[in-house]
Amino acid sequence: MEGKVLNTTMTDSAIPDMLIVSSSPHIRSNESVRRIMLDVIIALIPAIIGSVYFFGLNALKLILISVASALFFEAAIQKLFKKEITINDYSAVITGILIAFNLPANAPWWIPVFGSGFAIIIVKQCFGGIGSNFMNPALAARAVLLASWPNIMSNFVLPGADAVAGATPLAIMKYGAADAGASATVAQAAAELPSLMDMFIGNVGGAIGETSALLLLIGALYLIIRKVINWKTPVVYIGTTAILLLLLGVEADQLMYHILGGGLILGAFFMATDYSTTPVTPLGQIIFGLGAGALTALIRVKGGFPEGVSYSILLMNVASPLIEKFTAPKIFGRAK
Repeated sequence: MEGKVLNTTMTDSAIPDMLIVSSSPHIRSNESVRRIMLDVIIALIPAIIGSVYFFGLNALKLILISVASALFFEAAIQKLFKKEITINDYSAVITGILIAFNLPANAPWWIPVFGSGFAIIIVKQCFGGIGSNFMNPALAARAVLLASWPNIMSNFVLPGADAVAGATPLAIMKYGAADAGASATVAQAAAELPSLMDMFIGNVGGAIGETSALLLLIGALYLIIRKVINWKTPVVYIGTTAILLLLLGVEADQLMYHILGGGLILGAFFMATDYSTTPVTPLGQIIFGLGAGALTALIRVKGGFPEGVSYSILLMNVASPLIEKFTAPKIFGRAK
């Protein structure tokens, strides 16, 4: 058009992202860290609702305190280190929820505060923040809390308004009802294992976020459909645990109690699939599941604790770099 000059110069900031070319590999995704974390939070909502239903408002109080503490410690340590504050990526929210999920419903308020502080400051931020931590922060916090205050962390209550202390199904199978942590008044009532339907729904004693396999599986299915997690690691993990439990002498009629009880479902789908602390290679994910399953079964049958999920995943977290080293695909065209 005459009399009008068309300016064809564009600054870097004006170039659309789709037109920017960088060196290979070229991986494009519409997913952001915030979107992925939001999906995980959505997947955890059924279990959050279930924890409040079964264990009352004290469960909600622990979840809120844990999340608030995780957000506070993340913002505070990033401010102290003069780093960008990234609490709006929701990763600290998930850490807070998962820490609370591993607590008894009658835990004092300062337990989630300490756990969140350790998870965020020591395990996450001191190693570089999100994506740089070498082990799952929530599981590391649980391990420290269990080592520091074992009586508090193993004093579970049964669902209901009375909050009566009682043994978990795994503890009953491990030690027997009388020695499983139940008080004398409830030991006789806890002598028999609950029904598998109660275990599946979540109407049993245990940590507030791990009892309902049904609600956890609903959240897991959402994550698989959204392609946030891969099914391989959780399925291999649970399958390996089941097979090895049978080989180690667990009765077939008690196998489902091991699968539905404790933190196996929670750990397999929400912690063993953590991007930062598990292998990214397909073969590595399978090896991770095999190792975690084998360790869980060994700890439950031969170890001193009725549960073994936390320690198993943490040990495999430490082994993840080595697993990735030996399962990395060969570089095409590379000379020896």
